[in-house]
Amino acid sequence: MRIKSLLLAVLLTAGAVIALPPLTPDRAEADPPAWTAPLSTRGRYIVDANGDRFKLKSANWHGASGTWNGSGDVNDPGNHHAGEIAHQTPLGLDRASIDTVIDGLARLGLNSVRLPFSNAMIHDTKPVPDLPANPDLRGSTPLQVYDRVVARLTARGFAVILNNHTTTSRWCCGLDGNERWNTAQSEQRWQDDWLFMARRYAANKRVVGADLYNEVRRNVLDDPNWGWGNDHDWQRASRQVADRIQTEANPDLLLIVEGINWTGLPVDGLPHGRPTLEPARTLSHTLVDSGKLVYAAHFYGYTGPNHSGATGTGETHDPRYRDLSPQELRDVLYRQAFFVSAETGKHYTAPLWISEFGEGRHTTDTASRTWFENFVGYLAETDTDFAYWPAVGFHDGGGGNGWALLEWDAGGRRIDVLDGSDWRGPAWRRLVDAPSRTGRIPAAERWSMLNLDHADFQASRSVRAKADWNPGARKGACPDGQRLTGLAHTGNRGLCTGTLPVPSEYVAVRDESYVDNDWASGYTKVQCPPEHAAVGYSVTGAAFSALLCGRSATPLGRAGRTVWFDRGDNRPSGSPGGDFASGHYKGQCAPGEYVAGVAYTGRIGSNRTPDALLCRS
Repeated sequence: MRIKSLLLAVLLTAGAVIALPPLTPDRAEADPPAWTAPLSTRGRYIVDANGDRFKLKSANWHGASGTWNGSGDVNDPGNHHAGEIAHQTPLGLDRASIDTVIDGLARLGLNSVRLPFSNAMIHDTKPVPDLPANPDLRGSTPLQVYDRVVARLTARGFAVILNNHTTTSRWCCGLDGNERWNTAQSEQRWQDDWLFMARRYAANKRVVGADLYNEVRRNVLDDPNWGWGNDHDWQRASRQVADRIQTEANPDLLLIVEGINWTGLPVDGLPHGRPTLEPARTLSHTLVDSGKLVYAAHFYGYTGPNHSGATGTGETHDPRYRDLSPQELRDVLYRQAFFVSAETGKHYTAPLWISEFGEGRHTTDTASRTWFENFVGYLAETDTDFAYWPAVGFHDGGGGNGWALLEWDAGGRRIDVLDGSDWRGPAWRRLVDAPSRTGRIPAAERWSMLNLDHADFQASRSVRAKADWNPGARKGACPDGQRLTGLAHTGNRGLCTGTLPVPSEYVAVRDESYVDNDWASGYTKVQCPPEHAAVGYSVTGAAFSALLCGRSATPLGRAGRTVWFDRGDNRPSGSPGGDFASGHYKGQCAPGEYVAGVAYTGRIGSNRTPDALLCRS
């Protein structure tokens, strides 16, 4: 496998074209292989209901978010505003029937579709224009057309990922009011629209995911952020809407969080760039239902790690991805996104879905072609889930609109990436046919962060359902099935892992009532009652205030040791779980141990910091 990967990398770097066997008739007509919904995650992999790997081999069937134009080059990022008309229907339906388009998607070897929509589409009650190739859709609203496309895709065996692409119905992604989830609408409206969509398709288990918002980025005046706790905090907003979807609408959906696409003014000399998923390394997502989080990122050759992709903005000294050497490209991709799936056993470990990438059929410059070959090679080598942008487009007079994998002319005649004349064809075949992990994926230990910097972080359904266990304090609780294993000396962060059946009772401990020996002499101690393990904690201001203990359904060990972390990190070898409180001292129990107590100094209102853990096994 390693030799094959190295050979592939060498061939791609050299620009070699690998001869592939012709597409067989069976492959041309076959729908995706059988799989069992719903989907979930195990470590870096997405799995089906049987625990078998389900790799997202996807493309974007866009248009419902308002990008359809019957006679313009709307798929080319360099010309996407020309003659634009927002009809809010998936592209191609004026020229090919829904099933004909799906036939083309199956021929490409796909098993899933990212299906963009706009918030405006949901509420638009006007009938769409006539779609000659789909006369049965006459009089339908945009949402009803979207319903029909979802129904036909899933009936044919495709997985569908709902993607909130824009707020208003228009092409993405300029300075257009769609920069953040709450730029052109309230956050409440955004959340309510997501609950509506999640409920609408809850009975269709092949609707497998919710891609929460597309390319969060700066508008003219301000940036999105990751972890500041305000109304521009994408980490907070995405976690909160994901929890609402899971608890109020559809617990089966994968919750897909894209990184931040852009911050800062794109002008030389001023700070700017593409954070992408880098902030997740130190502040990741913990959802109410574990095993549903997927991270996503977008990469195009004309953008760069510090290049917005726009022209004439002054980013003259910032390279684009297509300007990087193969090794530079690999290093940047790993740093910005691929680490989340490559580094196992961390609080940020999750499947990575590259939900947009692409290049044009008519691209001729060497740098862009080489970038595409190298990027596809890296996707194949790392066995990464992907979604090409876009799936469907138009061609007139034989010229083609450039970026789509499938294109139809006004007479309904199709060309596609596998027609033998498209330079992208061999690379596409290498990608969809690349060796991949298949079969049963064993369950992996989960690691989850708690973050009490700004508000409650109750990741437990059962704890949420109970009365306020420490009024006036910010409270954190591990997801059901996990227990507390680490705390930060300062910084309000915690780490959860392991297995602990949902407790039958909880006890909030604020004093030394249950301390059974002096395991931290001279320090104030809170300790769980016998047969209880810590599953949460609370802070008042920056001061530790209480420990939440859950009763175990099975007997717990009583052997214990004190883990001090007031003067430095004290964590198991290899730091399992990853750095859950960057820049702060951390204490962590060893694998197989549980937190039974916390020792601290100071009083409420002063430096009441955790200094030691009682770890038992």
